[in-house]
Amino acid sequence: MSVLRRNQMNFSCWFSSSLCFFLVLQPGTYLYHAHYGMQREAGLYGSIRVSLPEGESEPFSYDYDRSIILTDWYHASTYEQVAGLSSIPFVWVGEPQSILIQGKGRFNCSTPGIQASLCNATNPECTPYALTVIPRKTYRLRIGSLTALSALNFEIEGHNMTVVEADGHYVEPFVVKNLFIYSGETYSVLITADQDPSRNYWASAKIVSRNSNTTNGLAIFNYYPNHPRRNPPTVPAPGPHWNDNEPRLTQSIAIKSRQGYIHPPPQTSDRVIVMLNTQNNINGVRRWSINNASYNLPHTPYLIALKYNFTDAFDPSPPPDGYDFANYDIYSVAKNVNATTSTGIYRNKFNTTVDIILQNANTMNPNNSETHPWHLHGHDFWVLGYGKGKFDKTKDPKNFNLVNPIMKNTVPVHPYGWTALRFRADNPGVWAFHCHIESHFFMGMGVIFEEGIEKVGPLPKSIMGCGDTKGFHRP
Repeated sequence: MSVLRRNQMNFSCWFSSSLCFFLVLQPGTYLYHAHYGMQREAGLYGSIRVSLPEGESEPFSYDYDRSIILTDWYHASTYEQVAGLSSIPFVWVGEPQSILIQGKGRFNCSTPGIQASLCNATNPECTPYALTVIPRKTYRLRIGSLTALSALNFEIEGHNMTVVEADGHYVEPFVVKNLFIYSGETYSVLITADQDPSRNYWASAKIVSRNSNTTNGLAIFNYYPNHPRRNPPTVPAPGPHWNDNEPRLTQSIAIKSRQGYIHPPPQTSDRVIVMLNTQNNINGVRRWSINNASYNLPHTPYLIALKYNFTDAFDPSPPPDGYDFANYDIYSVAKNVNATTSTGIYRNKFNTTVDIILQNANTMNPNNSETHPWHLHGHDFWVLGYGKGKFDKTKDPKNFNLVNPIMKNTVPVHPYGWTALRFRADNPGVWAFHCHIESHFFMGMGVIFEEGIEKVGPLPKSIMGCGDTKGFHRP
Protein backbone atom coordinates (compact mmCIF):
# COMPACT_ATOMS: atom_id res chain seq x y z
CA MET A 1 0.00 0.00 0.00
CA SER A 2 1.22 3.50 -0.85
CA VAL A 3 0.22 6.58 1.15
CA LEU A 4 0.12 9.99 -0.52
CA ARG A 5 -1.10 13.43 0.42
CA ARG A 6 -3.40 15.35 -1.86
CA ASN A 7 -0.91 18.19 -2.34
CA GLN A 8 1.82 15.77 -3.37
CA MET A 9 1.69 16.44 -7.08
CA ASN A 10 3.28 13.43 -8.72
CA PHE A 11 3.55 9.75 -7.89
CA SER A 12 5.83 7.56 -9.98
CA CYS A 13 6.01 3.77 -10.27
CA TRP A 14 7.92 1.17 -12.25
CA PHE A 15 6.13 -1.82 -13.80
CA SER A 16 7.85 -3.87 -16.51
CA SER A 17 10.40 -1.06 -16.94
CA SER A 18 7.68 1.54 -17.56
CA LEU A 19 7.58 4.81 -15.64
CA CYS A 20 4.13 6.20 -14.83
CA PHE A 21 2.99 9.45 -13.23
CA PHE A 22 -0.36 10.65 -12.01
CA LEU A 23 -1.69 13.79 -10.40
CA VAL A 24 -3.08 13.47 -6.88
CA LEU A 25 -6.11 15.72 -6.44
CA GLN A 26 -8.77 13.77 -4.56
CA PRO A 27 -8.23 12.21 -1.10
CA GLY A 28 -9.53 8.71 -0.62
CA THR A 29 -8.93 5.04 -1.28
CA TYR A 30 -7.76 3.78 -4.67
CA LEU A 31 -6.39 0.67 -6.39
CA TYR A 32 -3.66 0.07 -8.92
CA HIS A 33 -3.28 -3.04 -11.05
CA ALA A 34 -2.09 -4.46 -14.35
CA HIS A 35 -4.27 -4.52 -17.47
CA TYR A 36 -2.11 -6.52 -19.84
CA GLY A 37 -3.70 -9.87 -20.60
CA MET A 38 -4.85 -11.24 -17.24
CA GLN A 39 -1.84 -10.16 -15.15
CA ARG A 40 -4.01 -8.64 -12.42
CA GLU A 41 -5.38 -12.08 -11.63
CA ALA A 42 -1.80 -13.33 -11.19
CA GLY A 43 -1.22 -10.82 -8.37
CA LEU A 44 -0.03 -7.55 -9.93
CA TYR A 45 -2.09 -5.09 -7.85
CA GLY A 46 -2.16 -3.00 -4.70
CA SER A 47 -3.89 -0.11 -2.92
CA ILE A 48 -3.15 3.60 -2.68
CA ARG A 49 -4.29 5.77 0.20
CA VAL A 50 -4.44 9.50 -0.51
CA SER A 51 -4.49 11.58 2.67
CA LEU A 52 -5.70 15.13 3.21
CA PRO A 53 -3.13 17.93 3.40
CA GLU A 54 -1.91 18.93 6.83
CA GLY A 55 -4.48 21.09 8.61
CA GLU A 56 -7.54 19.70 6.81
CA SER A 57 -9.92 17.23 8.42
CA GLU A 58 -12.43 14.68 7.23
CA PRO A 59 -16.18 14.84 7.99
CA PHE A 60 -15.96 11.80 10.30
CA SER A 61 -13.60 10.69 13.05
CA TYR A 62 -11.83 7.44 13.87
CA ASP A 63 -8.91 6.25 15.95
CA TYR A 64 -7.05 3.98 13.52
CA ASP A 65 -6.85 3.44 9.76
CA ARG A 66 -6.52 0.00 8.14
CA SER A 67 -6.61 -1.28 4.54
CA ILE A 68 -7.94 -4.64 3.34
CA ILE A 69 -7.81 -6.07 -0.19
CA LEU A 70 -10.24 -8.84 -1.15
CA THR A 71 -9.31 -11.16 -4.02
CA ASP A 72 -10.12 -14.56 -5.45
CA TRP A 73 -7.48 -17.15 -6.32
CA TYR A 74 -7.17 -19.81 -9.01
CA HIS A 75 -4.79 -22.75 -9.05
CA ALA A 76 -4.67 -22.68 -12.86
CA SER A 77 -2.31 -20.11 -14.35
CA THR A 78 -3.55 -17.17 -16.36
CA TYR A 79 -1.92 -18.74 -19.44
CA GLU A 80 -4.08 -21.84 -19.04
CA GLN A 81 -7.17 -19.71 -18.57
CA VAL A 82 -6.45 -17.55 -21.63
CA ALA A 83 -5.98 -20.68 -23.74
CA GLY A 84 -9.34 -22.03 -22.60
CA LEU A 85 -11.19 -18.75 -23.18
CA SER A 86 -9.81 -18.53 -26.72
CA SER A 87 -10.31 -22.15 -27.70
CA ILE A 88 -12.91 -24.06 -29.69
CA PRO A 89 -14.65 -25.62 -27.84
CA PHE A 90 -14.80 -22.86 -25.23
CA VAL A 91 -13.37 -23.67 -21.78
CA TRP A 92 -14.65 -21.42 -19.00
CA VAL A 93 -12.31 -20.48 -16.14
CA GLY A 94 -14.78 -21.78 -13.55
CA GLU A 95 -15.15 -20.64 -9.98
CA PRO A 96 -12.03 -19.67 -7.99
CA GLN A 97 -10.51 -22.15 -5.58
CA SER A 98 -10.22 -19.62 -2.72
CA ILE A 99 -11.33 -16.21 -1.54
CA LEU A 100 -8.46 -14.25 -0.01
CA ILE A 101 -8.64 -11.54 2.65
CA GLN A 102 -5.41 -9.53 2.64
CA GLY A 103 -3.73 -12.34 0.71
CA LYS A 104 -4.77 -15.21 2.96
CA GLY A 105 -7.56 -17.73 2.52
CA ARG A 106 -8.74 -21.32 2.70
CA PHE A 107 -9.12 -24.20 0.29
CA ASN A 108 -11.33 -27.28 0.45
CA CYS A 109 -8.72 -30.02 0.76
CA SER A 110 -11.32 -32.74 0.20
CA THR A 111 -11.62 -31.76 -3.45
CA PRO A 112 -10.77 -34.87 -5.55
CA GLY A 113 -7.40 -34.92 -7.30
CA ILE A 114 -5.76 -32.18 -5.22
CA GLN A 115 -2.04 -32.36 -4.50
CA ALA A 116 -1.19 -32.85 -0.84
CA SER A 117 1.23 -29.90 -0.99
CA LEU A 118 -1.71 -27.54 -1.54
CA CYS A 119 -3.19 -28.53 1.81
CA ASN A 120 -0.28 -28.08 4.21
CA ALA A 121 -2.18 -26.73 7.18
CA THR A 122 1.04 -26.05 9.08
CA ASN A 123 2.20 -23.51 6.51
CA PRO A 124 1.99 -19.99 8.00
CA GLU A 125 0.35 -18.82 4.76
CA CYS A 126 -2.65 -20.99 5.67
CA THR A 127 -3.41 -19.06 8.87
CA PRO A 128 -6.24 -16.53 8.52
CA TYR A 129 -5.40 -12.84 8.34
CA ALA A 130 -5.88 -11.24 11.76
CA LEU A 131 -6.99 -7.63 12.14
CA THR A 132 -6.11 -6.62 15.70
CA VAL A 133 -8.31 -3.99 17.33
CA ILE A 134 -8.39 -2.27 20.71
CA PRO A 135 -11.72 -2.45 22.55
CA ARG A 136 -13.93 0.63 22.27
CA LYS A 137 -11.80 2.19 19.53
CA THR A 138 -13.22 3.12 16.12
CA TYR A 139 -11.48 1.94 12.95
CA ARG A 140 -11.64 3.11 9.39
CA LEU A 141 -11.42 0.03 7.18
CA ARG A 142 -10.52 0.85 3.59
CA ILE A 143 -11.83 -2.19 1.73
CA GLY A 144 -10.95 -2.75 -1.91
CA SER A 145 -11.89 -5.62 -4.21
CA LEU A 146 -9.58 -6.83 -6.97
CA THR A 147 -11.25 -10.15 -7.63
CA ALA A 148 -10.85 -11.67 -11.07
CA LEU A 149 -14.47 -12.85 -11.20
CA SER A 150 -16.33 -12.72 -7.93
CA ALA A 151 -18.78 -10.25 -6.47
CA LEU A 152 -18.48 -10.43 -2.69
CA ASN A 153 -20.34 -9.90 0.54
CA PHE A 154 -18.07 -8.76 3.38
CA GLU A 155 -19.18 -8.84 7.01
CA ILE A 156 -17.72 -8.86 10.51
CA GLU A 157 -19.56 -11.00 13.02
CA GLY A 158 -21.67 -8.99 15.47
CA HIS A 159 -20.55 -5.57 14.22
CA ASN A 160 -22.20 -2.84 12.20
CA MET A 161 -20.29 -0.96 9.52
CA THR A 162 -21.00 2.66 8.57
CA VAL A 163 -20.20 3.38 4.92
CA VAL A 164 -18.50 6.79 4.59
CA GLU A 165 -16.52 6.70 1.32
CA ALA A 166 -16.78 5.06 -2.09
CA ASP A 167 -14.10 5.24 -4.81
CA GLY A 168 -12.54 8.34 -3.25
CA HIS A 169 -15.78 10.29 -2.61
CA TYR A 170 -17.54 10.89 0.69
CA VAL A 171 -20.86 9.09 1.09
CA GLU A 172 -23.88 10.22 3.05
CA PRO A 173 -23.32 7.71 5.89
CA PHE A 174 -25.47 4.59 6.10
CA VAL A 175 -25.15 1.46 8.22
CA VAL A 176 -24.81 -2.09 6.90
CA LYS A 177 -24.09 -5.53 8.32
CA ASN A 178 -23.35 -6.87 4.84
CA LEU A 179 -21.16 -4.82 2.52
CA PHE A 180 -21.53 -5.84 -1.11
CA ILE A 181 -18.42 -5.03 -3.10
CA TYR A 182 -17.54 -5.63 -6.75
CA SER A 183 -14.21 -5.93 -8.51
CA GLY A 184 -12.56 -2.51 -8.88
CA GLU A 185 -14.55 -0.84 -6.09
CA THR A 186 -13.25 0.65 -2.84
CA TYR A 187 -15.23 1.53 0.27
CA SER A 188 -14.32 3.06 3.60
CA VAL A 189 -16.40 1.88 6.54
CA LEU A 190 -16.26 2.89 10.19
CA ILE A 191 -16.47 0.08 12.74
CA THR A 192 -16.27 0.34 16.52
CA ALA A 193 -14.86 -2.52 18.59
CA ASP A 194 -17.86 -2.45 20.93
CA GLN A 195 -18.53 -6.17 21.46
CA ASP A 196 -17.43 -8.58 24.20
CA PRO A 197 -13.63 -8.06 24.38
CA SER A 198 -12.91 -11.49 25.87
CA ARG A 199 -13.11 -13.23 22.47
CA ASN A 200 -12.35 -12.81 18.77
CA TYR A 201 -14.85 -12.55 15.90
CA TRP A 202 -15.05 -13.82 12.33
CA ALA A 203 -14.70 -11.57 9.32
CA SER A 204 -15.89 -13.29 6.16
CA ALA A 205 -16.14 -12.76 2.43
CA LYS A 206 -18.65 -14.76 0.41
CA ILE A 207 -19.29 -14.96 -3.32
CA VAL A 208 -22.66 -13.53 -4.34
CA SER A 209 -24.36 -13.27 -7.73
CA ARG A 210 -22.84 -16.60 -8.81
CA ASN A 211 -23.85 -20.09 -7.63
CA SER A 212 -20.36 -20.92 -6.41
CA ASN A 213 -19.13 -23.71 -4.16
CA THR A 214 -15.96 -21.77 -3.26
CA THR A 215 -15.30 -21.78 0.48
CA ASN A 216 -15.96 -18.42 2.12
CA GLY A 217 -12.88 -16.33 2.85
CA LEU A 218 -12.26 -15.95 6.58
CA ALA A 219 -10.22 -13.59 8.74
CA ILE A 220 -10.10 -12.98 12.48
CA PHE A 221 -11.30 -9.70 13.98
CA ASN A 222 -8.90 -9.89 16.89
CA TYR A 223 -9.75 -8.07 20.13
CA TYR A 224 -6.52 -7.21 21.95
CA PRO A 225 -5.13 -8.83 24.11
CA ASN A 226 -6.62 -12.10 22.80
CA HIS A 227 -4.16 -14.10 20.72
CA PRO A 228 -4.58 -13.27 17.00
CA ARG A 229 -4.70 -16.98 16.13
CA ARG A 230 -7.37 -17.77 18.68
CA ASN A 231 -10.41 -18.83 16.69
CA PRO A 232 -13.78 -17.32 17.63
CA PRO A 233 -16.05 -19.68 19.60
CA THR A 234 -18.79 -19.42 16.97
CA VAL A 235 -19.44 -20.87 13.52
CA PRO A 236 -18.78 -18.31 10.75
CA ALA A 237 -21.91 -16.70 9.33
CA PRO A 238 -22.99 -18.32 6.03
CA GLY A 239 -23.69 -14.94 4.45
CA PRO A 240 -26.63 -13.95 2.23
CA HIS A 241 -27.98 -16.28 -0.42
CA TRP A 242 -26.02 -15.99 -3.64
CA ASN A 243 -28.99 -14.97 -5.83
CA ASP A 244 -30.71 -12.59 -3.42
CA ASN A 245 -30.32 -9.55 -5.66
CA GLU A 246 -32.64 -7.18 -3.81
CA PRO A 247 -30.29 -6.16 -0.95
CA ARG A 248 -27.46 -5.63 -3.43
CA LEU A 249 -29.62 -3.30 -5.50
CA THR A 250 -30.77 -1.57 -2.31
CA GLN A 251 -27.17 -0.83 -1.32
CA SER A 252 -26.38 0.57 -4.77
CA ILE A 253 -29.36 2.92 -4.60
CA ALA A 254 -28.45 4.01 -1.04
CA ILE A 255 -25.06 5.45 -2.04
CA LYS A 256 -25.40 9.24 -2.30
CA SER A 257 -22.90 12.09 -2.04
CA ARG A 258 -22.40 13.42 1.47
CA GLN A 259 -23.96 16.77 2.27
CA GLY A 260 -21.31 19.47 1.95
CA TYR A 261 -19.32 17.37 -0.53
CA ILE A 262 -21.75 17.19 -3.44
CA HIS A 263 -20.40 17.80 -6.94
CA PRO A 264 -23.54 18.69 -8.90
CA PRO A 265 -23.68 16.97 -12.30
CA PRO A 266 -24.49 18.80 -15.53
CA GLN A 267 -28.27 18.83 -15.73
CA THR A 268 -28.34 17.69 -19.35
CA SER A 269 -26.10 15.63 -21.60
CA ASP A 270 -24.83 16.12 -25.14
CA ARG A 271 -24.79 12.44 -26.05
CA VAL A 272 -26.51 9.26 -24.87
CA ILE A 273 -24.99 5.83 -25.51
CA VAL A 274 -26.99 2.76 -24.52
CA MET A 275 -24.78 -0.32 -24.14
CA LEU A 276 -26.40 -3.74 -24.23
CA ASN A 277 -24.23 -6.48 -22.65
CA THR A 278 -24.66 -9.79 -24.47
CA GLN A 279 -22.89 -13.10 -24.96
CA ASN A 280 -22.21 -14.27 -28.50
CA ASN A 281 -20.49 -16.96 -30.51
CA ILE A 282 -18.33 -15.26 -33.15
CA ASN A 283 -16.63 -17.60 -35.61
CA GLY A 284 -17.14 -20.36 -33.09
CA VAL A 285 -15.46 -18.46 -30.22
CA ARG A 286 -17.45 -17.41 -27.14
CA ARG A 287 -17.36 -13.63 -26.72
CA TRP A 288 -19.00 -10.81 -24.78
CA SER A 289 -20.29 -7.91 -26.84
CA ILE A 290 -21.62 -4.38 -26.50
CA ASN A 291 -24.41 -3.70 -28.99
CA ASN A 292 -23.24 -6.79 -30.92
CA ALA A 293 -19.66 -5.46 -31.20
CA SER A 294 -17.03 -7.43 -29.27
CA TYR A 295 -13.93 -5.43 -28.40
CA ASN A 296 -10.53 -6.50 -29.76
CA LEU A 297 -7.30 -4.81 -28.71
CA PRO A 298 -5.35 -3.62 -31.80
CA HIS A 299 -1.60 -4.11 -32.14
CA THR A 300 -0.90 -0.37 -32.37
CA PRO A 301 -1.81 1.67 -29.25
CA TYR A 302 -4.72 4.03 -29.93
CA LEU A 303 -2.97 7.11 -28.61
CA ILE A 304 -0.05 6.66 -30.99
CA ALA A 305 -2.29 5.74 -33.91
CA LEU A 306 -4.41 8.86 -33.45
CA LYS A 307 -1.48 11.24 -32.93
CA TYR A 308 0.44 9.90 -35.95
CA ASN A 309 -2.67 9.39 -38.10
CA PHE A 310 -2.20 5.66 -38.60
CA THR A 311 -5.59 5.30 -40.25
CA ASP A 312 -5.34 1.53 -40.71
CA ALA A 313 -4.38 0.76 -37.10
CA PHE A 314 -7.97 0.24 -36.00
CA ASP A 315 -11.49 0.08 -37.40
CA PRO A 316 -12.54 3.63 -38.38
CA SER A 317 -16.23 2.77 -37.92
CA PRO A 318 -17.44 3.64 -34.41
CA PRO A 319 -19.40 1.07 -32.39
CA PRO A 320 -23.20 1.53 -32.29
CA ASP A 321 -24.75 4.04 -29.87
CA GLY A 322 -27.66 1.68 -29.18
CA TYR A 323 -29.41 -1.53 -30.08
CA ASP A 324 -32.81 -2.70 -31.33
CA PHE A 325 -34.77 -1.45 -28.29
CA ALA A 326 -38.19 -2.40 -29.62
CA ASN A 327 -37.50 -6.01 -30.49
CA TYR A 328 -34.72 -7.24 -28.21
CA ASP A 329 -35.90 -9.46 -25.34
CA ILE A 330 -33.41 -9.15 -22.50
CA TYR A 331 -34.92 -12.19 -20.73
CA SER A 332 -34.32 -14.73 -23.51
CA VAL A 333 -31.28 -16.46 -24.99
CA ALA A 334 -30.65 -14.45 -28.15
CA LYS A 335 -28.63 -15.79 -31.06
CA ASN A 336 -27.22 -12.34 -31.95
CA VAL A 337 -26.22 -13.65 -35.36
CA ASN A 338 -24.89 -10.25 -36.50
CA ALA A 339 -22.31 -10.00 -33.73
CA THR A 340 -18.79 -9.12 -34.83
CA THR A 341 -15.44 -8.17 -33.35
CA SER A 342 -14.32 -4.55 -33.54
CA THR A 343 -11.37 -2.32 -32.71
CA GLY A 344 -13.48 0.81 -33.29
CA ILE A 345 -13.73 3.60 -30.70
CA TYR A 346 -16.25 6.16 -29.48
CA ARG A 347 -14.98 9.66 -30.20
CA ASN A 348 -16.46 12.34 -27.94
CA LYS A 349 -16.17 16.08 -28.42
CA PHE A 350 -13.92 17.57 -25.78
CA ASN A 351 -15.67 18.99 -22.70
CA THR A 352 -19.04 17.55 -23.67
CA THR A 353 -21.28 15.58 -21.31
CA VAL A 354 -21.92 11.92 -22.08
CA ASP A 355 -24.60 9.64 -20.65
CA ILE A 356 -23.98 5.89 -20.59
CA ILE A 357 -26.83 3.45 -20.02
CA LEU A 358 -25.52 -0.04 -19.24
CA GLN A 359 -28.20 -2.62 -20.01
CA ASN A 360 -27.93 -6.20 -18.75
CA ALA A 361 -29.54 -9.14 -20.53
CA ASN A 362 -29.66 -12.92 -20.56
CA THR A 363 -26.45 -14.82 -21.23
CA MET A 364 -26.25 -17.83 -23.55
CA ASN A 365 -27.52 -19.95 -20.66
CA PRO A 366 -31.31 -19.95 -20.06
CA ASN A 367 -32.59 -17.89 -17.12
CA ASN A 368 -29.18 -16.43 -16.39
CA SER A 369 -28.01 -12.84 -16.13
CA GLU A 370 -24.79 -11.84 -14.42
CA THR A 371 -23.50 -8.88 -12.41
CA HIS A 372 -20.95 -6.76 -14.27
CA PRO A 373 -18.81 -4.11 -12.52
CA TRP A 374 -17.95 -1.44 -15.11
CA HIS A 375 -14.85 0.72 -14.67
CA LEU A 376 -13.94 3.94 -16.51
CA HIS A 377 -10.29 4.95 -16.85
CA GLY A 378 -9.24 8.59 -16.52
CA HIS A 379 -12.54 9.88 -15.09
CA ASP A 380 -14.98 9.81 -12.24
CA PHE A 381 -18.64 9.70 -13.24
CA TRP A 382 -21.96 10.51 -11.63
CA VAL A 383 -24.19 7.51 -10.95
CA LEU A 384 -27.63 8.75 -11.98
CA GLY A 385 -29.69 5.68 -11.22
CA TYR A 386 -30.43 1.98 -11.37
CA GLY A 387 -33.44 0.06 -12.58
CA LYS A 388 -34.91 -3.38 -13.15
CA GLY A 389 -35.71 -4.75 -16.58
CA LYS A 390 -35.26 -2.89 -19.84
CA PHE A 391 -34.31 0.78 -19.72
CA ASP A 392 -37.10 3.05 -20.96
CA LYS A 393 -35.54 5.99 -22.83
CA THR A 394 -38.66 8.12 -22.31
CA LYS A 395 -39.64 7.42 -18.71
CA ASP A 396 -36.50 6.43 -16.78
CA PRO A 397 -34.43 9.61 -17.35
CA LYS A 398 -37.16 11.54 -15.52
CA ASN A 399 -36.14 9.71 -12.33
CA PHE A 400 -32.38 10.32 -12.62
CA ASN A 401 -30.77 11.65 -9.45
CA LEU A 402 -29.43 15.06 -10.45
CA VAL A 403 -29.35 16.40 -6.88
CA ASN A 404 -26.80 14.35 -4.91
CA PRO A 405 -25.53 11.45 -7.04
CA ILE A 406 -22.36 9.76 -5.90
CA MET A 407 -19.29 10.02 -8.10
CA LYS A 408 -17.43 6.76 -8.69
CA ASN A 409 -15.08 5.10 -11.15
CA THR A 410 -16.60 1.60 -10.93
CA VAL A 411 -20.27 0.70 -10.81
CA PRO A 412 -22.23 -2.57 -10.91
CA VAL A 413 -24.90 -3.50 -13.42
CA HIS A 414 -27.26 -5.91 -11.71
CA PRO A 415 -28.86 -9.00 -13.32
CA TYR A 416 -31.61 -8.11 -15.82
CA GLY A 417 -31.20 -4.46 -14.88
CA TRP A 418 -29.67 -1.18 -16.02
CA THR A 419 -27.33 1.44 -14.59
CA ALA A 420 -27.11 5.07 -15.78
CA LEU A 421 -24.01 7.23 -15.43
CA ARG A 422 -22.84 10.62 -16.69
CA PHE A 423 -19.31 11.94 -17.24
CA ARG A 424 -17.53 14.94 -18.68
CA ALA A 425 -15.21 14.20 -21.60
CA ASP A 426 -12.61 16.60 -20.21
CA ASN A 427 -9.46 14.49 -19.93
CA PRO A 428 -7.52 14.54 -23.22
CA GLY A 429 -6.54 11.08 -24.37
CA VAL A 430 -7.82 7.58 -25.04
CA TRP A 431 -9.59 5.75 -22.22
CA ALA A 432 -10.90 2.24 -21.64
CA PHE A 433 -14.38 1.58 -20.25
CA HIS A 434 -14.85 -2.08 -19.47
CA CYS A 435 -16.20 -4.83 -17.27
CA HIS A 436 -13.73 -5.32 -14.42
CA ILE A 437 -14.10 -9.10 -14.48
CA GLU A 438 -10.81 -10.26 -16.00
CA SER A 439 -12.21 -12.98 -18.24
CA HIS A 440 -15.10 -10.80 -19.45
CA PHE A 441 -12.81 -7.97 -20.55
CA PHE A 442 -10.51 -10.50 -22.21
CA MET A 443 -13.57 -11.86 -24.04
CA GLY A 444 -14.51 -8.44 -25.40
CA MET A 445 -16.70 -6.69 -22.81
CA GLY A 446 -15.27 -3.22 -23.17
CA VAL A 447 -15.14 -0.08 -25.29
CA ILE A 448 -12.70 2.81 -25.88
CA PHE A 449 -13.43 6.54 -25.56
CA GLU A 450 -11.36 9.27 -27.23
CA GLU A 451 -11.57 12.94 -26.31
CA GLY A 452 -9.41 15.99 -26.95
CA ILE A 453 -6.67 14.04 -28.69
CA GLU A 454 -5.47 17.27 -30.30
CA LYS A 455 -4.63 18.59 -26.82
CA VAL A 456 -2.21 15.74 -26.09
CA GLY A 457 1.38 16.90 -26.49
CA PRO A 458 4.16 15.22 -28.47
CA LEU A 459 4.68 11.55 -27.62
CA PRO A 460 8.15 10.32 -26.63
CA LYS A 461 9.87 7.99 -29.08
CA SER A 462 10.62 5.65 -26.19
CA ILE A 463 7.01 4.37 -26.15
CA MET A 464 7.17 3.19 -29.76
CA GLY A 465 7.65 -0.44 -30.72
CA CYS A 466 4.20 -2.02 -31.09
CA GLY A 467 2.19 -2.57 -34.26
CA ASP A 468 2.71 0.15 -36.88
CA THR A 469 5.32 1.90 -34.71
CA LYS A 470 7.95 -0.85 -35.05
CA GLY A 471 9.83 1.16 -37.68
CA PHE A 472 10.18 4.18 -35.42
CA HIS A 473 13.55 4.84 -33.81
CA ARG A 474 13.70 3.90 -30.13
CA PRO A 475 16.59 5.42 -28.13
